[in-house]
Amino acid sequence: MASLLKPLSQNQAVYTKITRHGGDLCLISPNLSFSRHGSSREMSIVRSSGQTEALVDCSAQISNVPLLSCSEAIERLRATRANHKSKQQFLAMYSSIFGGITTDPAAMVIPMDDHMVHRGHGVFDTAAIFDGYLYELDQHLDRILRSASMANIDPPFDRESLRRILIQTVSASKCRKGSLRYWLSAGVGDFQLSPVGCHQSTFYAIVIQDESPFVSKGIKVTTSSIPIKPPRFATMKSVNYLPNVLSKMEAEEIGAFASIWLDSDGFTAEGPNMNVAFVTNEKELLMPHFDKILSGCTAKRVLTLAEALVREGKLCGIKVRNVTVEEGKKAEEMMLIGSGVLVRPVLQWDEQVIGNGKEGPITQALLDLILEDMKSGPPTVRVPVPY
Repeated sequence: MASLLKPLSQNQAVYTKITRHGGDLCLISPNLSFSRHGSSREMSIVRSSGQTEALVDCSAQISNVPLLSCSEAIERLRATRANHKSKQQFLAMYSSIFGGITTDPAAMVIPMDDHMVHRGHGVFDTAAIFDGYLYELDQHLDRILRSASMANIDPPFDRESLRRILIQTVSASKCRKGSLRYWLSAGVGDFQLSPVGCHQSTFYAIVIQDESPFVSKGIKVTTSSIPIKPPRFATMKSVNYLPNVLSKMEAEEIGAFASIWLDSDGFTAEGPNMNVAFVTNEKELLMPHFDKILSGCTAKRVLTLAEALVREGKLCGIKVRNVTVEEGKKAEEMMLIGSGVLVRPVLQWDEQVIGNGKEGPITQALLDLILEDMKSGPPTVRVPVPY
C-alpha cells in the first residue's frame, strides 16, 4: 500500500501542460513527442501542489506512450481530479470489487472488463440526500431490482444487504445534502458479448454533493427528433443512455432545457431523464401512462401528494392516460418531474407558449409539496442516515 502513496516527485518524471484555446487537456510524459496542427496552440509548464504536472492538447499527435507503475497511474488520476473543477464533489464510493467504501476520488473507478462498461449490461438508480435523510430510498431500490430482473442480472447480495450498503456509504461520506447513485452490473470477467464469463455480478454506489443552487424558473422544451427507446428498454433504468444524452444535447443546441419524446403512437411520452405532466384548463392533473416509459418514483409521489390539492379544490381531478401533443400544448400548465429537477415549470414547448407563459400555481404547489415531503414526510419516504 505504501507504493500507492509514493509521491510523484520520487518518480523522476517532469510533466508539461500544453493548452489549446479549446481547453482540452490530457497527461503526457516528458519524453513524448508530438506535432502541432495549426498555429493557435500555446504551451506552458505549470506546477500544482509542489509537483510538476503533465497536461497536453489531446488533439496533438502522441508517440512513445509511457509505461506507468501503479503509483504513477494513481498519482495521475489524482492530478486529473485536482485539475477538473466541478460543482459536484464525489465524497464516497462503495464497490463490491474491493468489498468496501473509499473516500478517495482517485480510487473511485471500475474495471474496464466490467460488462457494464463495454457492453452496457447494467442498470442504475438514485436517491436524494436531504437534511441527513435518504428520500424515497426504498422506492428507488425496488425499481433497480425490477430493472436488474429485466436485464437478467442476479444481484450479488439480497435486498436488505444492498440497502444497508447504501446507507453506510452515505454515512461514510458525511454528506447531508446531495444524491446517491448506484449500479448493478453483469460483472467483470472478459470482453465477450455474453456475460457467461462473469463469475459474479457487481454493485457500485457513489455519493455526490452538488453545490448547484436549486432553480425553479420556467424553461423551454422541444420535441425530440431522437428515436425513443422501445418500451422494453424504456421501462428499465439501464446504463444505455445514449438516446437520452443525444436528446438532451439536441435541446441545448437550440437553447431549450430538454427534449420531449413521443411514443410510437404519437402520444406525449417523457423527457430524457424526467417525466412530464400537465394541468388542463379544467384543472385536471394529467400524466402519461407508465407502460411505455420509465416509472418515475418522483412522478408517482407527485400523483399521491396532488390528492391534497384535490381536497383543497385547487385541482378537480388526477388522471394517468394518453396525452396528445395538441392537448399538451394547449394545457394551462406543463411541468417536468424527476429526482433531479423535482417539479420544474415549462413555459414553452416548441413554438407554443404554455398557458399565460408564466410559472403556474399548481406547478408551484406541487413543488412545495415535494419539498415539504422531503423535509418532514413519513418514514416510508424518509430514511435517516446514522452519521
